Amino acid sequence: MNGRILVVEDELEISEGIKNFLEHSGYEVDVANDGLEGTHLAQNQTYDLILLDVMLPKMDGYTALEMIRKTSEIPVILLTALGSVAQQIKGFDLQADDYITKPFDLNLVLKRIEAVLRRKEIDGKATSSDKLVFEKIVMDTNSYEVFVSEVEVILTRTEYELLHLFLTHPNRVFTRDELLDECWGENYFGTDHLVNVHVGNLRKKIGDHYIETIRGRGYKLATKD
Repeated sequence: MNGRILVVEDELEISEGIKNFLEHSGYEVDVANDGLEGTHLAQNQTYDLILLDVMLPKMDGYTALEMIRKTSEIPVILLTALGSVAQQIKGFDLQADDYITKPFDLNLVLKRIEAVLRRKEIDGKATSSDKLVFEKIVMDTNSYEVFVSEVEVILTRTEYELLHLFLTHPNRVFTRDELLDECWGENYFGTDHLVNVHVGNLRKKIGDHYIETIRGRGYKLATKD
């Protein structure tokens, strides 16, 4: 088995199509037909990833994601017909890992799942030292814990990878394309805006002053002169 996935989708034809396709691709798949059931399963079962529709009965996907994020950093990909920039921003602000608009090709869904699960691994990029320290930020690369001023902050996997990249290259300017390649993978079809949203969320958690925007270029972990 490649992993266990929860599909939260109220349209039976879509949920069954995804389930059959992913099972054929080697995944174990559970299906929930409304937001309440999906949230309950997410909080009481173990999954590697959740595919979450937005327009759901009983509890919409945004609310379900917000509830899930209170207790879990499990990767979540939103599946929805709501494709405006504002709606996508809302999803990323709620710490979704990816966003796929309907109608979609199941092969694309599979590739997005594979990309998100690869990021989940954070795979041995850990340096020879167990801890990375920058001013009041401490990252434990064994436990994947991050502390700011001795207070633990909870990061998504993408936020963790961004911070890890910045901590291992202080004062280096990364373009948005470079950040996409490093943290999402070279074959990921993302946009500059996706990077902006995740960097913005990271800043809210660790403090605005650590990551500096270099106008027209990108971002860097700012060191004091």
